[in-house]
Amino acid sequence: MSDKQHQDQEAHGQPPQADEDAALAAATDASEELEQLRSEARENHENYLRAMAELENVRRRGEREVANAHKFGLEKFVAELLPVRDSLEMGLKAGEQEQADVTALREGTDLTLKMFGQVLEKFGVEEINPEGEPFNPERHEAVATTPTGEVEPDTVVEVMQKGYLLNERVVRPAMVVVARPPAGG
Repeated sequence: MSDKQHQDQEAHGQPPQADEDAALAAATDASEELEQLRSEARENHENYLRAMAELENVRRRGEREVANAHKFGLEKFVAELLPVRDSLEMGLKAGEQEQADVTALREGTDLTLKMFGQVLEKFGVEEINPEGEPFNPERHEAVATTPTGEVEPDTVVEVMQKGYLLNERVVRPAMVVVARPPAGG
């Protein structure tokens, strides 16, 4: 401290030592505050690193789960279809016998078809069989038209191949023949 500052302090009634003590206390407080801020910064940085590591782990886990879903997503569906295949194989084996009962084979095939339909239904597959309904280009594919006065024009009169929906989304449109007005009228 300069002589002038000492003189100013003495003129104002402050002893020179008190000012130095105040400056030292302020420096100590600033040093403690700086150390506290550094400690908080280290803690925040560590929290940031932990959060980034956790985020990376979640990302990797998500990628693994998506890969497994793609790889094994059809597992339940396949497990449900295996009895249908077994039933078809038994029907073929029964049909190879010399004394094959056609009526029993037909009944077995009908039951197998019902079993197959139940499996499809269980997994959200619906049949589109629109005979007698108005033609819907979103669900039907017109492969031919036929002139008729028996039904309204643009009505499906024949289903050549059924269509299918998977959870309300068209997997295959029904192939249909659509009515058109007869010629001349």
